[in-house]
Amino acid sequence: MPRVVDHDQRRARIARAFQRLLAADGFAGVSFSKVAAEAGISVGSIQHYFAGKDVLLRFAYDDAVSRMGERVRSRVRNGEAAGLPIAEVLLGTLAELLPLDAERELEYRVRHGLQAQAAHDDALADVARRSGRDLLGYVTSVVERGKDSGDVAPGTDAELAARMILATVQGLADQVALSGAEAFPAREVLSRSIAAVFTRSMQSA
Repeated sequence: MPRVVDHDQRRARIARAFQRLLAADGFAGVSFSKVAAEAGISVGSIQHYFAGKDVLLRFAYDDAVSRMGERVRSRVRNGEAAGLPIAEVLLGTLAELLPLDAERELEYRVRHGLQAQAAHDDALADVARRSGRDLLGYVTSVVERGKDSGDVAPGTDAELAARMILATVQGLADQVALSGAEAFPAREVLSRSIAAVFTRSMQSA
């Protein structure tokens, strides 16, 4: 019997080969032939799934963002199931966006590279905006919950506070990527940024 091909799995395999090359060598180091070699398949197989490099680019970006989002959601579920304070769950969740290990460093490099391309590609920009909206919505909802629980001052603008925290995350991610995880106290800095909003819960922790 002919082997049944899992097309979603094949697309993901191609996208992640592309991501590894992008993270290692930048866009100059990415071509269909190199992606094919990295994925262990033929160039024709890539062309069967992706009509051009721009289509593969968008799929790879969406794949990277989706995997990051699932890891974030998993952190939230586990933290809430364990009964952790809201601010502690938020800290652990946002730390997933920092390049603190090999997996997260690769994801950071991919997102960083593709975000730069998004300035010239409307489809990539749509992926970036959707990801940004989802993340902002999540952090804003956490701040609102903190207001309800008394961990956040009642007059706090939840969206503005969320933007401040996320700006810290982005700056930290860039600094960790340049300096290395060992050289920069990223979690401590992020913790202080969250503590500036979650004044009660972080003081009592």
